[in-house]
Amino acid sequence: MTANVLDAAALRAQAEAHLRALAGEGAVLRDDQWTAIEALVAQRRRALVVQRTGWGKSAVYFVATALLRAQGSGPTVIVSPLLALMRNQIAAASRAGIHAVTINSTNVEEWAATYADVSRGDVDVLLLSPERLNNPDFRDNVMPALAAACGLLVVDEAHCISDWGHDFRPDFRRLRTLLPELPAGIPVLATTATANTRVVSDVTEVLGLGSSDVLVLRGSLDRESLHLGVLDLPSSEHRLAWLAEHLESLPGSGIIYTLTVAASQDVATYLRDRGFAVAAYSGQTEQAERLAAEDDLINNRVKALVATSALGMGFDKPDLGFVIHFGAPASPIAYYQQVGRAGRGVDKAQVILMPGPEDQAIWDYFASVGFPAEDHVRTTLRVLDDSSAPMSTASLETHVELSRSRLETMLKVLDVDGAAKRVRGGWIATGEPWSYDAERYAKVDQVRRDEQRAMREYIASTDCRMRFLRLQLDDDGAADCGRCDNCGGLVLDSTVGVEAVSTAHDVLTRPGVVLDPRRMWPSAMPSLGVNLKGKLSAAELAEPGRAVARFTDLGFGSRVRSVVRADEPISEDLVRASVQVLASWGWAERPSAVVHVGSQARPQLVASIAARLAEIGRLEDLGVVPHHGPSALGRSNSAMRLRDVVSAYPLPAEVAELIAGRAVLLVDDFVDTGWTLAVVARQLRMAGASHVYPFVLGVSG
Repeated sequence: MTANVLDAAALRAQAEAHLRALAGEGAVLRDDQWTAIEALVAQRRRALVVQRTGWGKSAVYFVATALLRAQGSGPTVIVSPLLALMRNQIAAASRAGIHAVTINSTNVEEWAATYADVSRGDVDVLLLSPERLNNPDFRDNVMPALAAACGLLVVDEAHCISDWGHDFRPDFRRLRTLLPELPAGIPVLATTATANTRVVSDVTEVLGLGSSDVLVLRGSLDRESLHLGVLDLPSSEHRLAWLAEHLESLPGSGIIYTLTVAASQDVATYLRDRGFAVAAYSGQTEQAERLAAEDDLINNRVKALVATSALGMGFDKPDLGFVIHFGAPASPIAYYQQVGRAGRGVDKAQVILMPGPEDQAIWDYFASVGFPAEDHVRTTLRVLDDSSAPMSTASLETHVELSRSRLETMLKVLDVDGAAKRVRGGWIATGEPWSYDAERYAKVDQVRRDEQRAMREYIASTDCRMRFLRLQLDDDGAADCGRCDNCGGLVLDSTVGVEAVSTAHDVLTRPGVVLDPRRMWPSAMPSLGVNLKGKLSAAELAEPGRAVARFTDLGFGSRVRSVVRADEPISEDLVRASVQVLASWGWAERPSAVVHVGSQARPQLVASIAARLAEIGRLEDLGVVPHHGPSALGRSNSAMRLRDVVSAYPLPAEVAELIAGRAVLLVDDFVDTGWTLAVVARQLRMAGASHVYPFVLGVSG
């Protein structure tokens, strides 16, 4: 044998020993795992590994870390997108004797000590959220030293880099500036389970992995434990009833995914009422509750978490027995990643998709918030260029008709592209030339529409479901799995009892959503010529209001969404639902009068709601607070919406004369930002109303 062969054999033996410490005595490296580890440790190459969930991608970088640290290399830096992923990785690393720490938004008080530990060489692995890369202090003061000392850079869930992917995150593209700062010969590893050929190409381009020296390892994405099936039931009531009647028989514990926060809460509440141990989980769940819920699922103290996509990448429970989707994701690739949570350590896991009638509307909403139009981008750059000081996102919001979240995403893209820069105090323009890549954005939008079509095809398909998903990921050579419902390996009982459907119907058609009043004016309003700032005073505030439903609710959601599309008198079913909401309202003082908000788009609808509620509740109908000026519909951020409505609803003298000392029901059709109701309620309170109770049919979102 040559010396190189002996060295490779010795290195592999060391790698196997580290793997056993990480995964147990029986663990053996897969051939591709060893190929990747050898490339990183012995050859100091750059590599992209695309392998299915559960294949062992984390073992590659932890074993490589142990080997590199033994050779005197600096710490491994892992850019990882989710806290759940970080927590699991830190726990896994400790089992192998690897000291891993994290820097993220939840442990700010530990940052200084962590940086000191890294500088002293006491840390083997530093996990960073991608958002850290775009923080000015970190970028300018920490990243240069970290790049100089780094022994291995890992980008986990690397599909997030690509705007062709289903989970694009612009902060990941900041890696473009980190990579050139790495010393020569520092290996780089990118990993993902969900990348088709287009995403692979984009990731390699962004990371600079596209040279002839890059190692790309793509394996079969088949998951032999997964048994896929679709239950296309006639209504949300049938879907809920099916869960109530069949959840107990599903293996072990699992995840029930929903498309919206509202649906996660509705489904969890319904199942808890039926006696199931379940918990809702979303991006709106408090951090402590999320951690507790994850722990409950890992330790089988709950049958299921009812979760949005917030519970996704990195959640590690090898014996997860089932994944159910209550509503279809908009992309087969996103769907594949979520179902990959199941069956990692068991022989059989059931994966059931239950599409709903509301799916397309939800897909359309998320598709509508892509990269902004060029005029919004140019306006943002012009405003930044004209400013003599850095501008906060809140200040920019008063100049650009974009929601806060879309504005922040756009700024991050401009930062990576070099046209804008985040600095202490806000954002500045760099003055660098920048072109709007309309062709690329249009193609991304077309990809999203193609993915929606493919998801509909998956639902309707009579062919092998696993093969369908693998082909969506360009997994060549995909064969029929023999395990799904279409292959005959999974038989799903779609029957539900009449009584169960009736019970679910009663729950879904129980109307009522609390509307929290606006309590704080948007910042920077004086720059828009509106002299309002700080908190609304107690004498200006509306009471917590009520809506019949959110537009995304499983019960009345689609009904109220359809009603506000046309200007027609309110229908009797919504009159009954409205009365039911009012009857359950615990008034501090029962209203004696009704006032409605003037509507340019739906005057008949709003007036008819007020008239019917006045008639049924024996309230005095005081008429309308008319809307003067252009419609504010279409304004998509809070500050600009308020600017357009703050003076648009002067209180008529005949209404003001009858308000003093009275509790008033304030009626509108639906609420979006909430500023119209806040402005009109403030007018009524300042005219002497003792209480103002807002009431609407629907809540957007």
